[in-house]
Amino acid sequence: MKSPDTSSTAFSNEAVQTAKSLRTLYFTRAAFSIVWILLVTTLANTNASIAMVLFIIYPVWDVIATFFDIRSNPPSANKTPQYVNVAIGIITAVAVFMALQKGIAEALIVFSAWAILTGLIQLILGLHRRKQMDGQWPMIISGGQSMLAGVSIFLKAHTPGTGVNTLAGYAAFGAFYFLLAAFRLSKTIKNTPVHG
Repeated sequence: MKSPDTSSTAFSNEAVQTAKSLRTLYFTRAAFSIVWILLVTTLANTNASIAMVLFIIYPVWDVIATFFDIRSNPPSANKTPQYVNVAIGIITAVAVFMALQKGIAEALIVFSAWAILTGLIQLILGLHRRKQMDGQWPMIISGGQSMLAGVSIFLKAHTPGTGVNTLAGYAAFGAFYFLLAAFRLSKTIKNTPVHG
């Protein structure tokens, strides 16, 4: 006779392990964003080469972080949104590099499109994960705000004086929501019963 607790135990253990992995990833992503913001605000305005590198490295880091996100998920989880995000991030990094050859405005337009698309993916992923664990509403809000920020960046791209420092606010909100989500995931880890 099948034990009535088998499926719930597996689910609980799986949810806790996923939550722990995501919490670590979210803290790491927040730390990266904070460092990136500091570099942008202190160096990007005076050094064009550093500004270009920082412009490109942001979507590249998102690709790397997404791979860690994929590894954080249980084998049975649907990882299609993350793989789509990886493809978009790689294309964006290349497109930003090419756009920078024309100017900052063109690179900002590419970045804005990336912010909208990745925001949508984050929103969808957060809604899906919400069925499994707590702590996802900051990621849902962050995804929606990323889409709005992308529209704002697009509209301001050709404004005189606009540079890579324009993205500091975008990264700051991202860091805030990653920290918030990491702390919220602690609730899942603490409150989910683990057996065996």
